[in-house]
Amino acid sequence: MPQTYLNADLHCHSVVSDGTLTPEQLAQRAAARGVELWALTDHDEVGGQHRAADAARAAGMDYLTGTEISVSFADSTVHIVGLGFDADDAALTQGLYDTRNGRGPRAREMARQLELAGIAGAYEGALRHAGNPELISRTHFARYLVETGVCSDTYEVFRRYLTEGKPGYVPHTWASLRDAVHWITNAGGVAVIAHPARYDFSPNLEYALFSEFKQLGGQGVEVITGSHRPAEYLTYADMAREFELAASRGSDFHSPDESQIDLGELPYLPAHLTPVWELLQERIQRA
Repeated sequence: MPQTYLNADLHCHSVVSDGTLTPEQLAQRAAARGVELWALTDHDEVGGQHRAADAARAAGMDYLTGTEISVSFADSTVHIVGLGFDADDAALTQGLYDTRNGRGPRAREMARQLELAGIAGAYEGALRHAGNPELISRTHFARYLVETGVCSDTYEVFRRYLTEGKPGYVPHTWASLRDAVHWITNAGGVAVIAHPARYDFSPNLEYALFSEFKQLGGQGVEVITGSHRPAEYLTYADMAREFELAASRGSDFHSPDESQIDLGELPYLPAHLTPVWELLQERIQRA
């Protein structure tokens, strides 16, 4: 069978960042749903990597190290997934620490703005949902607003409060695209543009993102992912070919109650693309 017909799930989150399951629970869930190659990609964090790798082996799955780095690009936040790197690389772990460090002040400002909008106790409430206080995020605030009945689900929270122009939205300067790509590649991994359809970019700006990413040494793009529609699978398959990027596949799973698609349930990659795992054969930790 072609390498593209592999049930790989190379994008998901645990309690180490903004997911609701532990790395061990995610590994069990992925294996139960037929995932053959798995990566845990917590936001700006590699603290769950050794647990995830051990749990993957115990569940009979091959494993790739992973993380999802927050990047500031053209006054927007873009996410770059790293796969197959050395999780103990000093420059990578320091860079991720520095990226995380701004989340605390940002969260307190978000809470202040929400209080002005009539929602009290948001910082403390969000903190209760954060498995790792260093990684407190909009998702944790969203869960608090659902818990307290302000909104019916997290999607409503983001629409009403946590996107640009709404009370509770606070921009943040993350890592640079150059730093993110170099941290990953210098640690032996492959950098991948995460869920590109989610960015509200003009065609020119999207082309600039892909061009700069490629020039800096980026090698992959998520083609099949939980937030892409079928038409977008085709769009980014074409982008992968145009920029000679390998294609990745990942659900972006966060929670059984919140995620649009479960682990292992995505369509296969189109057969004419080069799967990102072909570039990482020597980095896969075999079951």
